[in-house]
Amino acid sequence: MDLVLSAADYYFFTPYAYPATWPEDDIFRQAISLLIVTNVGAYILYFVFASLSYYFVFDHSLMKHPQFLKNQVYREIKCTVQSLPWISIPTVALFLVEVRGYSKLYDDIGEFPYGWIQLIFSIISFLFFTDMLIYWIHRSLHHRLVYKHIHKPHHIWKITTPFASHAFHPVDGFLQSLPYHIYPFLFPLHKVVYLTLYIMVNIWSISIHDGDFHVPKILRPFINGSAHHTDHHLFFDYNYGQYFTLWDRIGGSFKNPSSFEGEGPLSYVKKMTEEKCNSHVGNGCKNEKLFNGECTKIE
Repeated sequence: MDLVLSAADYYFFTPYAYPATWPEDDIFRQAISLLIVTNVGAYILYFVFASLSYYFVFDHSLMKHPQFLKNQVYREIKCTVQSLPWISIPTVALFLVEVRGYSKLYDDIGEFPYGWIQLIFSIISFLFFTDMLIYWIHRSLHHRLVYKHIHKPHHIWKITTPFASHAFHPVDGFLQSLPYHIYPFLFPLHKVVYLTLYIMVNIWSISIHDGDFHVPKILRPFINGSAHHTDHHLFFDYNYGQYFTLWDRIGGSFKNPSSFEGEGPLSYVKKMTEEKCNSHVGNGCKNEKLFNGECTKIE
């Protein structure tokens, strides 16, 4: 995060925001700057990528599902907008510790004897390490003593849109992001790789809430995609993983997605629409047929 902070200081904070006498490495200045940068960055990332996903990936016919709530998109966005500032407070504390030099983040690939091989390995280990911790944190949040106080707000959304991706109780949102911050304190990680992975995992969180169930068949047994996560929201006790199905299989919580078996939300909406269309035809409306998921009149 010090790369982002340095850029923000160079282009904005030092010339325009803070007095020239306030050193850039002052801990209070860094804390304030990180709080601003983290919140602005989080909102930009959320609204840009969730909007792109909503308009170009999300199948809007899912909004006809009976479990899709009234004004749901507005409510998802409202929940996120209210939660992100609170999530950012403990997150900024961790960023501040990183910026002050207490993590294992590094600048130069040449600092390590295995160079690029170690860098590639660190990406793989980051994904598997964080997936493991998120699985157990997520599963713990479903414990009956914790669930109703912290995780239940995220499960209001049974049929999610991309805007539900960050619609958490603040404690829930921070706990599920914690593994991303723990990793660089335990293992060496390049600063650019860390920043890139942090952005990508947020985009991934948006993608598993987008209702797009088209996963290559060869990857279906291994990747915890939108189809898996949709069933998590619908059936509660399954598919806690973030990227992979590994820990769900180990922990006995894996469920083959209903959408892969032709019984998912999209199939339900299609069947419901077909029955409505057939009912209209049966009542004498012979000039109607199913087209693009809609019961459409034929001129």
